[in-house]
Amino acid sequence: MMLVNSPEPVIDANLAIALDALLAEHSVTRAAARLHTSPAAMSRTLARLRRVLQDPLLVRAGQTMVPTPRAQTLRDEAAAVVRSLEALLSPGTGVDPAGLRSTFTLQAADLVGAALAPGLLQLAQQEAPGVSFRLRGEELEAGTALRDGRIDLEVGSIDHVDPETRIEELVSLRMMAAVRPGHPLTERPLTPARLAAAQHVAVSRRGRFTGPLDTALAEQNLHRRVSVVLPSHLAAMTLAIRSDVVCLVPAALPGAAPSPLTDDATALGLRLLDIPLALPPVTIGMAWHPRHTADGAHHWLRNAIRRTLRASGSPTT
Repeated sequence: MMLVNSPEPVIDANLAIALDALLAEHSVTRAAARLHTSPAAMSRTLARLRRVLQDPLLVRAGQTMVPTPRAQTLRDEAAAVVRSLEALLSPGTGVDPAGLRSTFTLQAADLVGAALAPGLLQLAQQEAPGVSFRLRGEELEAGTALRDGRIDLEVGSIDHVDPETRIEELVSLRMMAAVRPGHPLTERPLTPARLAAAQHVAVSRRGRFTGPLDTALAEQNLHRRVSVVLPSHLAAMTLAIRSDVVCLVPAALPGAAPSPLTDDATALGLRLLDIPLALPPVTIGMAWHPRHTADGAHHWLRNAIRRTLRASGSPTT
């Protein structure tokens, strides 16, 4: 004799959610509104529940519906099942920072890393003493490194467009001219012509001599002389404080909160001058791989980055 196995029953979690709503509301219309569906669809679901449970569940009593004895015994159980489902499927961002034991690897330009490190360390000491940070320069291809897990977060001017990468903009900055105290450019109002006539240091990991400032100067038939190209802003600012070269540094937009990204420039004693040209703002953001989006530890890290770069009290999200 051949035994035929019966197919396994299909579990539909939506039925449990609908049952909980119906038994809580005692009304097809109110249950439909609670679950953002139509009364007709909820009526069909009630009919399906009646077939599955072999009980009418809700019956008409004048202008209202009342639960059957079976429905009354199921009410608390259905509510408990739905709460369990909600807990199972809720975002995994609930984490106690004090219990974290993690090392986060961040990739950032030197100026961004220098601006982040003090604030991140302070937050970690206050909230997550078991957390440490490894900051890497921009030596890796960020999209691939995020995908492979070699870095947890990229912070800076995000220029790659990998379709799976999550990107969040944090602050918009303007470029200012940084010079040593007593520099000739500080003696009278800065004009495009005087700015173009000065010697400049450019910052480029790829060794480029030109950038947005050159485009803006060219629109006024002006051209600047870049004497040296350096791979980092900190090296360029150090040169500027010791010579007459002009270094461009990011600063907060007019009317915005101060940016920690200019702390190093002011700490070195550099003077910051407004550039009398329309330059595009620089957007600093963070990028991460989507597998970390719902991770509680990574959620704390992203919020720590937000609070550090908006240290003056800008709202976080």
